[in-house]
Amino acid sequence: MGYCVWADTNERNKVYHDSEWGVPVHDDRKMFEHLILECMQCGLSWDLMLKKREIFRSCFDGFDYDKIAEYGEDDIRRILATEDMIRSPRKVAAVINNAKCFQKIRDEFGSFCDYIWEYSDNKTILYNGHNKAGGKIPVSNGLSKRISKDLKKRGFKYVGEVTIYSHLQACGIINDHDEDCPCFKKINMLQPTVNKRRDKEVY
Repeated sequence: MGYCVWADTNERNKVYHDSEWGVPVHDDRKMFEHLILECMQCGLSWDLMLKKREIFRSCFDGFDYDKIAEYGEDDIRRILATEDMIRSPRKVAAVINNAKCFQKIRDEFGSFCDYIWEYSDNKTILYNGHNKAGGKIPVSNGLSKRISKDLKKRGFKYVGEVTIYSHLQACGIINDHDEDCPCFKKINMLQPTVNKRRDKEVY
């Protein structure tokens, strides 16, 4: 039985691949955690995000977006002074800003999960061709572009179409595991799926 190639890079990636990547997320705090990791990753490696994940968890109150939304300048200084933390004032400020925007979407739609899953009609998307061995997976598509545009309009930062495509993969809205990877079928059993042609990705 095959495996997604990137998962064998190291043990951190393997554990993340096996237990999280692509598993449908329907909990807002978990969804916000994924979003924080994707935002912090901009310009850096994903492996570094996994390596620093517990530092992020400590700095950002266990990814509690309600608490993060109340952060002020003292919290920014505290976070930036944390050992081994990524020292980017802009990214830290963006996380706080995004927590506030996250709350507004929750208030409007009932939850952020309800908002984002509505884009796929509450189904996991399988793009024809993405899951074949050696299949070419894009870094963004029409769906991620559409969601990125709406999130930016709502005030979110560091949510470009590439970042959002990665987020959709991570939270299970798109299943981009290889077909011969054991996680592919396992994830597809968790909720309804829909097949889409990869050359028809403009929404």
